[in-house]
Amino acid sequence: MQPVYWLIVVAVLLVLEILTLGLTTIWFAGGAFVAFLAGMCQAPLWIQIILFLAVSIVLLIFTRPIVEKHLNNNREKTNVDSLVGKHGKVIEEIDNFNQTGRVMLNGMEWTARSVSQEGKIPVETKVEVMEIKGAHLVVQEWR
Repeated sequence: MQPVYWLIVVAVLLVLEILTLGLTTIWFAGGAFVAFLAGMCQAPLWIQIILFLAVSIVLLIFTRPIVEKHLNNNREKTNVDSLVGKHGKVIEEIDNFNQTGRVMLNGMEWTARSVSQEGKIPVETKVEVMEIKGAHLVVQEWR
């Protein structure tokens, strides 16, 4: 196999990566580039293929999680995920035992439960959203 074919594979994989931005084909482009270098050194086709597969798999397994961690660092949370850490006001006493409680947050009423299973949070108390469970905010008193 001529080394130029590996360069064509690299180009196609890079174009696919640019079109999808899915961080999937870039690793195989790295493997194809190493196979291209092996082809330039007159390595047999079977060595080129093994290098392509080995380098692609190693890049995929070991570098993808690191890159995704750094890329996802700057993503802004949206929808209900953005409510975690926000503050609201109790408009109906929160009592987990009786399954009651409502919080006003960002101008909207939300059903709420307390982080503490036995505790009650009275009306007019400022609370912080700790997590979202289904359609309920899980809150604690904010101090």
